Amino acid sequence: MASFSLPPIHDNPDGGWGPSSSNMPDQFKFKDIPYAPYSKSDKLGRFADWNDLSTDGRQNAAGVPVTTNPRGGGPGGRRGDRNQAFGSGTANAFAYFHVEDESSFSLVDNKAAAPRRGSAFTRGRGASRGTTAYPARGSARGGRGGPVGRGSQAQRGGRRGWRDWEKSNRTRESSVVISPQWSMLEEIEFHRLAKLRLEVDEPEELESYGKLFAYDKSYDRVTTKTEKPLQLVDRIKYNTTTSDDPVIQELASKNVAKVYATDVILSVLMCAPRSVYPWDIVIVREGNNLFFDKRDGGPFDTVTVNENAADPPQDPAPPNPNNPNEKSAVPEVPSINSATSLSLEATYINQNFMFQSVIENPPSPAIEFANPNPFYGPEETEPLASCGYRYRVFDLGITDDEDIKICVRTEVDAYSPGQGNPREGQGLVTIRALNEFDPRAQGAGGAPDWRSKLDSQRGAVVATEMKNNSCKLAKWTVQSVLAGAELMKVGYISRANPRDNTRHVILSTASMRPTDFAAQLNVSLANGWGIVRTVTDMCMKMPEGKYVLVKDPNRPVIRLYSVPFGTFTGDDEDGEAQEETFEEDE
Repeated sequence: MASFSLPPIHDNPDGGWGPSSSNMPDQFKFKDIPYAPYSKSDKLGRFADWNDLSTDGRQNAAGVPVTTNPRGGGPGGRRGDRNQAFGSGTANAFAYFHVEDESSFSLVDNKAAAPRRGSAFTRGRGASRGTTAYPARGSARGGRGGPVGRGSQAQRGGRRGWRDWEKSNRTRESSVVISPQWSMLEEIEFHRLAKLRLEVDEPEELESYGKLFAYDKSYDRVTTKTEKPLQLVDRIKYNTTTSDDPVIQELASKNVAKVYATDVILSVLMCAPRSVYPWDIVIVREGNNLFFDKRDGGPFDTVTVNENAADPPQDPAPPNPNNPNEKSAVPEVPSINSATSLSLEATYINQNFMFQSVIENPPSPAIEFANPNPFYGPEETEPLASCGYRYRVFDLGITDDEDIKICVRTEVDAYSPGQGNPREGQGLVTIRALNEFDPRAQGAGGAPDWRSKLDSQRGAVVATEMKNNSCKLAKWTVQSVLAGAELMKVGYISRANPRDNTRHVILSTASMRPTDFAAQLNVSLANGWGIVRTVTDMCMKMPEGKYVLVKDPNRPVIRLYSVPFGTFTGDDEDGEAQEETFEEDE
């Protein structure tokens, strides 16, 4: 009978599992054998199973199709097999490729494709979003953990970022051309501005100018069934910048404050973290005084539309100046739903609704403030619009020793009869208007149809406008709070025909208190005053001169530039024109 002798057993002196590399005989060392990935749950017979259709891609790389269990990630239906594989994803040395045979092989199928039943969108999870293949019912759905899982790159065409399909790839242009002569001094991100806070007490009113008419309360009763047409009313209303205001120049000579601005400019700065479109503020330091100014024809003279929408209105892209063969994308007749056209239309609607919704004739009397309108000269022939200017001083000092005050020219549009004496700041009203253009146009922001939803589902309409026009509504609210208005009237105005931007109808008017509406919009005045104080301190550290605060057109960043003193003035433009003429003559 054959004898059996036990082979020598080499214990591991280190106490670990398996043979030790120090005392292993040379004939048993597997030096040239590559490592094969395996799984804890694999059976012993599967360690050397070259025909195993595993999910780690070994046989798939060799040209063998992978049979996937419809319910699980692996061939046995166990979802955890793939996660427990050691070395999965490593280069496999056992894969055999038929390079020459496979490269020259092609399948010719002469059979006609079977017609696809039903619509293009098949029911169930078999159809993948973003692909063009629509498998028939009964096909493999693709395991969640397998290589063709529900959220794979192959199905969605590559997922680059969150909600990329709603983001516009077109870059916006800056509101002002950045000259190479300008030097950038500071750069502040919006997330840093959002953390600022400064509590400011009630302001002190210095003087009041202008004349106010009574608000027509019949517009509060307008519904979609009793709509009123928007009329063209010729009135004069001034939007003078800070430095050109004679009253502010007089107050500056008396040193009543250190900073001077208007409510329109200040509201843009206080609501800067909400802004998307570019803007710029010209800051002039003369001695210890700061003047916040706007440029003529800049973004402060118009009203934005759906600025905060996921897909805001766009202007056609200008042609590339470096490519003379490229045709201009700007049509001969500009689209009525482009960003520029909608902005001009919204400005027109705001002004005319403000002029139309007041009572200029008796019995409601006009209220004269202490001083007449400072911008209305005797040579003017057109009637003056209802507008009152209140010059108010806010204290921005943190301690009692600090003397940092800001003088703001605020505006009110009308007064509400029976609410007290408007000369004492009672019953003052600001009037604004939201406009609807075409709910199906690009840039509408998913707004519902106002004619069918405004009376029955006003909350949905207001919520959509608060989302799409968050910055605009916040600026209007801040302007009303700065002016001390008790009410803010917001009109809902739509086109009479979606394809005609010249005729409009008034569908409804909402009345709200500015402080309550600021809470609904989550507008923090303390944060706004903190931003104003930060910009003021930043400019007070600089020497005397002219500066420009620019909102980046494509990033949530503001930058402070130092510019030559003659920038944005008529003398500077004339000088540039003379230089160009001189160069042409040479």
